[in-house]
Amino acid sequence: MGGAGINCWQFTAAAHFFLAKNIEVNRIDRLHAILTHLQSKKKVTAQEVADRFSISLRTVYRDVKALEESGVPVIGEAGSGYSIMEGYRLPPVMFTQEEASALLFAGKIAEKMTDTSVKKHFDAALYKVKAVLRGDDKEHMEDLSNYIAVFKSRVPEEEPGGKYLVSLQKAIVDKKVINMHYFSNYNEASTQRNAEPIGLCYYGDNWHLIAYCLLRNDYRDFRLNRIQKLQVLDESFAGKQHRSLQQYIDSMVRQSELVEVIVEFDKETVRHIGNQKYYYGYVREERLDNCVRMYFLTAFLEPFGRWLLMFTNSVIVQSPPLLKEIMQGLKEEIDAHYR
Repeated sequence: MGGAGINCWQFTAAAHFFLAKNIEVNRIDRLHAILTHLQSKKKVTAQEVADRFSISLRTVYRDVKALEESGVPVIGEAGSGYSIMEGYRLPPVMFTQEEASALLFAGKIAEKMTDTSVKKHFDAALYKVKAVLRGDDKEHMEDLSNYIAVFKSRVPEEEPGGKYLVSLQKAIVDKKVINMHYFSNYNEASTQRNAEPIGLCYYGDNWHLIAYCLLRNDYRDFRLNRIQKLQVLDESFAGKQHRSLQQYIDSMVRQSELVEVIVEFDKETVRHIGNQKYYYGYVREERLDNCVRMYFLTAFLEPFGRWLLMFTNSVIVQSPPLLKEIMQGLKEEIDAHYR
């Protein structure tokens, strides 16, 4: 059969043919992996294949030629990109036990860190994965599931992404304007606005939408669990006129006006700090005779000072002077409160 009707098992038969000619098994595995990679995207460049499999471009060209000779309908030329003719499919993909376990881990995380719109699709995908596993691997997945749990430091009733993650993903890719009713904690008011979405990011235990707000004529960061109502409009926008998500993130980092903080902790206290320091911009530390000097970068000195309060006289602020003033002010607040 030719074209889109090629028998899916021809590649497997070709693999046995190559083995009969003493071609190494690891190359057969690589050919199969390359074919899977070609089917995962609309077009794949030779350099992308070379980088992923740590092989030379010459080897890529030779492997693609081997696929073509085995009956796989590869479309494209060396130097431009490759694709597989529409309609060609491999037999059901077989997962290793380690790959299936990794997907189970991802499912546990998705359950806690996405919203209902994503969870149902991920669950459906995971069932399809389980359907093609061998019997002992299915049993392994069932057993492993009972030994993995993901907990988050949040109020249980507050959903991390509302219910709009799937709709927003599609709007971002399709370059569609969205209309939303958004509740702002800053002024405790709800506003209706149109926006041009450019990306999604997860930080501070919440999903955030980065979009160009047509009401404010500027880029804004919207927490998804504060979107009360969302509608994807038919109106499109030109994505090239906006910053990329990475460019927006980089600009926010540059504008944050980070300040270096130097503090010294008693060595005994350091044992109890653990990973807390990473939440406050920890950079590095020096172990001195009687203390540990730590360096931080932060844009928020007052919250940093309130964190230091819990260590009372076990910490000394070396710099900046403004943080020393903040600590003195916090001390006076405490004195007045308990006087």
